[in-house]
Amino acid sequence: MDCKYFGECGACRVYENGYEFQLNQKLELNKERFSSFYSDEISVFKSPESHYRSRSEFKVWHVEDTLHYAMNHIDKKGIVLVDECPQVNIDIANLMPKLLKLIEDEKIGFKLFGADFLSSSSGEIVVSLLYHRKLDEQWQEVATKISKQLGIYIIGRSRKQKVIIGQDFITESLNVNNITYKFNHIENSFTQPNPRVNEQMMLWAIKNFSNLDGDLLELYCGAGNFTIPFANLFNKVLATEISKSSINAAKDNMRLNGVENIEFVRMSVEDFVEALDGIREFTRMKDIDIKTYNIKSVFVDPPRSGMDEASCEFVSRYENILYISCNPETLLRDLELLSRTHTVADMALFDQFPYTDHVEMGVKLVKKV
Repeated sequence: MDCKYFGECGACRVYENGYEFQLNQKLELNKERFSSFYSDEISVFKSPESHYRSRSEFKVWHVEDTLHYAMNHIDKKGIVLVDECPQVNIDIANLMPKLLKLIEDEKIGFKLFGADFLSSSSGEIVVSLLYHRKLDEQWQEVATKISKQLGIYIIGRSRKQKVIIGQDFITESLNVNNITYKFNHIENSFTQPNPRVNEQMMLWAIKNFSNLDGDLLELYCGAGNFTIPFANLFNKVLATEISKSSINAAKDNMRLNGVENIEFVRMSVEDFVEALDGIREFTRMKDIDIKTYNIKSVFVDPPRSGMDEASCEFVSRYENILYISCNPETLLRDLELLSRTHTVADMALFDQFPYTDHVEMGVKLVKKV
């Protein structure tokens, strides 16, 4: 990827010597990091080298009467004005200058400070415009005009205000094993930012869960990104997530894909463990007959903080553990606990965030005999 802001813009921090070089650096670092747990080859799943992000956030900077997109400077001292970004997918890249010009021409840039983009692979886009002022009916009329002219959805956000022009989600289609899965991705909620790597993550997870019996428990299920494909592999899936909006999206995505063998419950992992062990009763579990589940496998995709000790001890009860981590450092910490009962059978590196130090890791653990 060529970018005229390399070395200035903080979005990319590892850019010298090209994509393959930075990817190999990540691989060698993590080979060494996890060498005490796994000595075989780590499978590597590459990203497209440019236009790989389906969501991105930009500051909007005012220079006299002109608006500019801006990013934090790489040294965290000030900002860099940008007029393009080869990270974002081609639809967002093409939209960015057109949108900014119309905002200027239609004079709705007053106290605008941010623009967040969310796109599907087919080019459906929601743009969230962030303001330090209350949005009135005139703003809504102009935003509706821009929305129709550009063929996008617009969300206006200010303090305690959310104005939706069209809708606040896009529908993404992901192809895995020649099956197309559809997901409603909601504005301002977590989604995987790199759809092509996301497809590879899903495929790797599906392969590692193939030919297993019993039912599946998933913790930190989000909006069902992995849950929906897993439903084809197991008799039943029980999935937990603490975010109300994510659980609602997960249920919508289940219906969108015609899946019926998943039960979603909005609970933290800590509360779910107590409910499962009969320590406490929760009304959210009243319609779930946990005794009908034969759980032998568990899937976890925790936040950057990883799992706590109690959660590690809980998942270690099960025969098969699949762990997707967005933070290798907390994964390493958790493996110290999980390796007491399980052996690492497979490991993968997913380059979700090219030209940065960030990487996602996948680990399959199998109970020791």
